Amino acid sequence: MSFSQFTPDDYRKIDEAYASLMQVASTRCKDEAEVDTVRRAFEFANQAHKNVRRRSGEPYMLHPLAVANIVVTEIGLGCKSICAALLHDVVEDTAYTVEDIRNLFGDKIATLVDGLTKIKTVLDNEDRKGEAATESLQAENFKRILLTLNDDVRVVLIKLADRLHNCRTIEFMPEHKRDKILSETMFIFIPLAHRLGLYSVKSEMENIWLRYKEPEDFKRISERIKGNIASRDKDIDTFIAPIEQALRDAGYKFTIKKRIKTPYSIWYKMRTKQVPFEQIYDLYAVRIIFEPSDNTIQTERGQAYLIFSTVTHLYRENLGRRRDWISQPKSNGYEALHCTLMSHAGFWVEVQIRSKRMDDIAEKGIAAHWAYKNDGYISENDSEMDKWLAEVQDILLSDDVSALELLDIIHKDLVSSEIVVFTPKGEQRAIRGGATALDFAYLIHTEIGNKAIAAKVNMRLVPLSHALKAGDQVEIITAERAHPKMEWISFLQTRYARNRVIEYFRSDFDNIAKDGKRIFSERIRLMGLKSSKELLRKFQDYSQIRDEKELYFRIGLGLLGPEEFKAIINEKDFSDGQRRRSPSREENIHAIEYRIAECCHPIPGDPVIGFSASENLVMVHKKSCPIAESLASKYGNRMVVPQWMAVQQEYPIRISLKGIDRVGMLNDITSFISRTLGINMRKLQLSADGELFEGFIELLVRDKKNLEHMVEGLSHIDGIQDVIRTDI
Repeated sequence: MSFSQFTPDDYRKIDEAYASLMQVASTRCKDEAEVDTVRRAFEFANQAHKNVRRRSGEPYMLHPLAVANIVVTEIGLGCKSICAALLHDVVEDTAYTVEDIRNLFGDKIATLVDGLTKIKTVLDNEDRKGEAATESLQAENFKRILLTLNDDVRVVLIKLADRLHNCRTIEFMPEHKRDKILSETMFIFIPLAHRLGLYSVKSEMENIWLRYKEPEDFKRISERIKGNIASRDKDIDTFIAPIEQALRDAGYKFTIKKRIKTPYSIWYKMRTKQVPFEQIYDLYAVRIIFEPSDNTIQTERGQAYLIFSTVTHLYRENLGRRRDWISQPKSNGYEALHCTLMSHAGFWVEVQIRSKRMDDIAEKGIAAHWAYKNDGYISENDSEMDKWLAEVQDILLSDDVSALELLDIIHKDLVSSEIVVFTPKGEQRAIRGGATALDFAYLIHTEIGNKAIAAKVNMRLVPLSHALKAGDQVEIITAERAHPKMEWISFLQTRYARNRVIEYFRSDFDNIAKDGKRIFSERIRLMGLKSSKELLRKFQDYSQIRDEKELYFRIGLGLLGPEEFKAIINEKDFSDGQRRRSPSREENIHAIEYRIAECCHPIPGDPVIGFSASENLVMVHKKSCPIAESLASKYGNRMVVPQWMAVQQEYPIRISLKGIDRVGMLNDITSFISRTLGINMRKLQLSADGELFEGFIELLVRDKKNLEHMVEGLSHIDGIQDVIRTDI
């Protein structure tokens, strides 16, 4: 922030932004008194931020005005939240206190501002004060953020609006600060927006993340999308016309919207499925939003299914992509019917069917969900969000996980999807995606889990470690004399089930702790280290366990396995390196060793990010690497802008190929790489299935231009259909 006298143009911009806010805020205020409260909040904040500017040079007051606008238009909150958004930076950035806010605007607005101030303080701590953060600071920060979910979820919703506006103006940040903000956003705020049902907020954050983390991919995909819209727009209109006519003839009140997949969602699918743009088949979607004839769940659902029947009668359906989120809504309250239909022009179109209420909840998430609930429009699934919030509180208040471990648990919980499975009697049960049959057993009852010996999934006998899929019918087989086994901990996916097994083995605490002490000593020896009080304390700090025997007990159970040992030792390296130097700048470039990360294998030309692991060592990751996102969320103060591009060496990459097989194909590929480009291959693997082939090549390249030249040349070889860079 900077200070300089405002110009007439600055005041004009503030007045215009305020007028725009009041136009939408007045529709959310219950009476003139609330409108006046919003007006007073603006005047107070405007005076407090007078002559203060953001990094962009604009008046600072434009930021809280923009956040308040997002709070109203994109999240759907009311008067108190609007006021809190306008006031959210006053306590942190000026001499005013929370008590001043309380005296002027009442207790509830003051409480919201206080929560937002605490979040801002902990997130910005190392940037504002230049202090070295402890190794668990970032995790503790997010813990405090999530704890506010249980105090008043509006604090988190306003914070999401604040983060969205910061993302919109992120171009004015220095690169290392920008990367830190984007990594925090991807690791915690985007999943949080998803879990709270704020899909438009989530999508915009994702696209901003991609624009700065993978700018070339973002530009390329955006251009392809524009080209597809231009060529397909009339075809989509032709697809919609019979649907509109059929629904109009049936007497429905409705609107139809067109949309195309976002650049991020396309990029993510290309990356995870390892397919080119041409193989993204659900690029287009049509949304039907209807107004039910009366406000009852039965009528609303019945009409949704009738519309579904009407639409699927007009076009051929891809049955494998049918999704019923009405009979079993998602845990964040999302309800809709999805089907994928073949247009007469020969491409697939996803059709989403929602009532007006369902659409409001899909767009505004938890705020709309509770608004309808308060208006008496209650469905049998209203407890799902409350149940998830209770589970979050249980995790946050637990004493048996460290701050860093807790951050990973929360992240996994935020990004995990739920599936629906069935009991032998056909009753539905929602469980985390990836859960096993044993997790399901403990979901039903602790005793069923404790006595489980096997399971039947869809009438087929499977082991307890069997991963469940959506729609599975699960029967647990028990035996009276059966009991939990220690190896169960290694494959259980839900925290609840793992805790039940841990509690069972506490009866044999001393013997298990004795085994754990022996395992600890042996693993430390194999890692080339000597056991010491300092090292033991490191393990205790990581696990937040003060009792030495309790630590050994958890090691004996397998809760701290070889991977955790490696992670803890690496955490120690990070911590030691932090004490030796500040990583925010690189004083002596030539003395620093840049080492490429094995998880993502970046090459010169990739957008990259660095993490200072010690005084002279920087680990270089691709900016979009999930491991880098996790590290940045925990060690944001150790991020650096790497200068490794000047290092002359070759880097390993993998290129995946698909195409139509023919005689001489292999010779043409190897000839192009070895003779034309003069590059030695490290590994070549191709396999044919009938007339088709697929496989990959691993080789060394100097930089991204070298890679792009190779991909371009391979794509012109007769018969090769797809050439993409994939992870090694």
